[in-house]
Amino acid sequence: MLVHGSNAAVVDPGDAVPVLAYLQQHGLSLRAILATHHHNDHIGGINVLLQHYSVPVYTPKPAPQNPVFDFAYSAVKDHDEIVLPELETTLRVLDVPGHTAVHVAYYGGNSLFCGDTLFGCGCGRIFDGSCEQLYHSLQKLEQLPDHTLVYCGHEYTLDNIDFALSVDPHNQALLERQKNSRELIAQHLPTLPSTMGLEKATNPFLRCHMPALRSATHMDRDVAVFCALREMKNHFNHDVK
Repeated sequence: MLVHGSNAAVVDPGDAVPVLAYLQQHGLSLRAILATHHHNDHIGGINVLLQHYSVPVYTPKPAPQNPVFDFAYSAVKDHDEIVLPELETTLRVLDVPGHTAVHVAYYGGNSLFCGDTLFGCGCGRIFDGSCEQLYHSLQKLEQLPDHTLVYCGHEYTLDNIDFALSVDPHNQALLERQKNSRELIAQHLPTLPSTMGLEKATNPFLRCHMPALRSATHMDRDVAVFCALREMKNHFNHDVK
């Protein structure tokens, strides 16, 4: 949730109940809803929220193979800007397909809301997108400044670190991240937001050019390393993330 004064916007509300509770608890008015993609755990709460607030909903345009949203929406695409005047914020839309054939991220105010494209030390599983799409999407996100705060769609960091260490075991930044993440989780705190700089230092899917990852996958082209890593992750401890 983005908050400025008494106004708020919410990204990917898969469930309306905690959103409504937070708005009421803090005396906030909802001004906009933003969705990164069509999966129900990212849009499942939108219809209920719209029963309480008449606000614009921004989404990517649904792909032909996916059902059209069952709520009114404004479709956005790469390079569009979403102006949220009550929050004094402008967000830039980035097309980042791969997890799904159509997927966007929202970037502004030093913050990236990337849905299921990029996770803490990982990336999204491929559904109706392609491995090559996801690789290029992460390359696009990697161009953002190192201090960019990365707000991912799910808290998968510790599981992702376990996989990352299986293919990059001597990465000292990764070992330090594991220690810090365990401490946060032990205190019932999230490991997010991350930063783009931390992801570049520890996330194997942003490090396909590194010798350790090329050795682990037996590949020598970055995109081939990436696709091999994603396939390995699919079967790591029967992972579904």
